[in-house]
Amino acid sequence: MTTVKNVKYVKCAAFAAWLAVPDSAYAQDKAETGYVPPTALVEIGDAFAKFRERTPVPGMVYAVVKDGKLATLSMVGVQTIGGAPVQLDTRFRIASMSKAFTALAILKLRDDGRLALDDLAEKHIPQMRGWKYPTSDAPRIRIRDLLAHVGGFVTDDPWGDRQQVLSEAEFTPMIAAGVPWSRVGQGAHEYSNFGYALLGRIVTNASGRPYQAYIRDTIMRPLDMASTTYDIAKVPTGKLAIGYRWEGEQWVEEPSMRDGAFGAMGGVITTAPDYAKWLSFLLSAWPARDGADIGPVRRSTVREMAQGLNFVRIAPRNGAAAGDKCVHAIAYGMGMRVTPDCDLGLTLSHGGGYPGYGSFVVLAPERGVAAFGFTNRTYQAPSVPVWQSLWAIAKTDAIGPRPIPLNPLLGQMQDAARAAYLAGNLNPLDGKLAMNFPLDRSSENWTKEFARIKGVVGECSTAEPLAPTGNLSTAFRWNCAKGKIDGQILLAPTNPPTIQALRLFPQPD
Repeated sequence: MTTVKNVKYVKCAAFAAWLAVPDSAYAQDKAETGYVPPTALVEIGDAFAKFRERTPVPGMVYAVVKDGKLATLSMVGVQTIGGAPVQLDTRFRIASMSKAFTALAILKLRDDGRLALDDLAEKHIPQMRGWKYPTSDAPRIRIRDLLAHVGGFVTDDPWGDRQQVLSEAEFTPMIAAGVPWSRVGQGAHEYSNFGYALLGRIVTNASGRPYQAYIRDTIMRPLDMASTTYDIAKVPTGKLAIGYRWEGEQWVEEPSMRDGAFGAMGGVITTAPDYAKWLSFLLSAWPARDGADIGPVRRSTVREMAQGLNFVRIAPRNGAAAGDKCVHAIAYGMGMRVTPDCDLGLTLSHGGGYPGYGSFVVLAPERGVAAFGFTNRTYQAPSVPVWQSLWAIAKTDAIGPRPIPLNPLLGQMQDAARAAYLAGNLNPLDGKLAMNFPLDRSSENWTKEFARIKGVVGECSTAEPLAPTGNLSTAFRWNCAKGKIDGQILLAPTNPPTIQALRLFPQPD
């Protein structure tokens, strides 16, 4: 196994022309934003080693991206049976992890005024206009429905994966012929490769050039993903991880399918360093902030990929320890599955399964970190060790929630609330209360409440730093003579903002 503990990036004038330069002498420093503690690195290596023991794969590459840096990258096994080992520049097919590129292309075209997400798909694909829908009241398919897999198509992984070679000329009459329906659209999530192939056609028609060229020129090239392509014929000789399946107690090489109409759902071929550039770009969209958008797509648009149509599936955390109490509530966003995780916050994830390949990625954008793995065995995606890699880092406190910026007004409101508590009445809050505040509780009752709480914890001489939960809300803690007060201030949507709620919870010693 070859491991690169840190890969340095050099930023160019465009958003991220990151040049991966492995430096064998580089020692990680805690001051580096890409730092991953050694204990976590050991756990990450163990997780992928156990995966390979359970599920032998000819070759594999896996990596962690943190704070815009490729924090660690390891290469295991071979590109071909009996051949060269996996290298930094080895190309893997990433299958359905390609869908995120297609989804972001659609969103960029929306930003540029070429389409709307609520457009009927048939507006951009004329061959769909004659389709017969399953019921007379069935909604016609919108672009938004295709992004979230709620168009009503049947799950089609085995069939869809073999459509890669279908030409655009062959795809056109397939569209015109219509499809059998699995269900009425907009009623449930059902994963559809065919639906993302239709999105590829929409990108082609809306942009005026093949979807591959549009995504290459507007997303991949600005990110300096020079080793990434849809066309297997463009992979340099000796640089492709050949795909295999295990059959009859031996490795059987899968056909190397050419590029075609279905590449929009699963056709990207890339290297680990190139894919790390893509993930660094996506992660850079969080948190929302002031400043110029210097990436190929707006930050707010990238964050939109986390929005879905909210058909949620509940599942245990894949690969979590026995007795784990956290569950995942999984929805499909736009090219990514979305779920909150107890240790990672918001996560975006996706697998890739393809004849000869398996891949998986998880991004934790609120923590600024992502992990991924590629293999060259049919449908063997390393989902468990990818999740476990991020949990291993989370255990070390090397990643945590990014702090919410403190609105200075919240500090002023807390000062006034503390003065009211000290005075024993609401007078110090004059002019700072929303109109609902005296209606919800009288001034006289607040005087009694202040007196009651003082009887429990006494006067409160100091306060801990505020813990804002948003721009107009904060939690607080006051340190008192006989305990503490935990509380919350919630401001109203008025201009200027005023206090709509003040909550005090005394905690005696």
